[in-house]
Amino acid sequence: MFRDNKSLVDHLRRYGYVRSDKVYRAMLLVDRREFVPEDEREYAYADEPLPIGYGQTISAPHMVAIMLELLDVDEGMNVLEIGTGSGYNAAILSVLVGGDGRVVTVERIKQLYEKAKKILSKYKNIVCVLGDGSMGCEIYAPYDRIIVTCGAPNIPKPLLEQLKEGGRMVIPVGGRYFQSLWVVDKKDGKIKKRYEGEVLFVPLIGEYGYRD
Repeated sequence: MFRDNKSLVDHLRRYGYVRSDKVYRAMLLVDRREFVPEDEREYAYADEPLPIGYGQTISAPHMVAIMLELLDVDEGMNVLEIGTGSGYNAAILSVLVGGDGRVVTVERIKQLYEKAKKILSKYKNIVCVLGDGSMGCEIYAPYDRIIVTCGAPNIPKPLLEQLKEGGRMVIPVGGRYFQSLWVVDKKDGKIKKRYEGEVLFVPLIGEYGYRD
């Protein structure tokens, strides 16, 4: 466990989880402690997942870094996040896309949605949506980037449809208790997938995910 956010992010960079300057700067600007429940704040700078209530977790910082590096977000992009959780990843994405970009983040659990919306209100380029993340969010589509922070049984068809030509999605796909991380690129109307290792996320619940 580290003493502060900078120590944590410096550790992630030293061990190669954070590779780019843009992800390094964004993670420095977003203090993980703000997104951790009060009774877990003594562990805010530990590189491990933490419970945030309702059976959900805030991902380990190294996993956040891995997925953001794979996503390769630039300023001005329109980004869709599935699984707001506490809002930590959405806040980092907000910094990455900058003032001319937009982050649309979808959460299915009303209590988490309300908490995250309040925390994220200072980020003017974030739109919080309460709904079924497996359906995406068509109103703001198409998206340059889509990131899914929960494990899906398959890549949801609506997300592929809402991904812009030339866009990229990072998504865990597999069973309820383990998944494979995939980078999905759409080019010339075709889908290309690249395997990036084994991961463990809470399940994506919804029409194109798992059923409760």
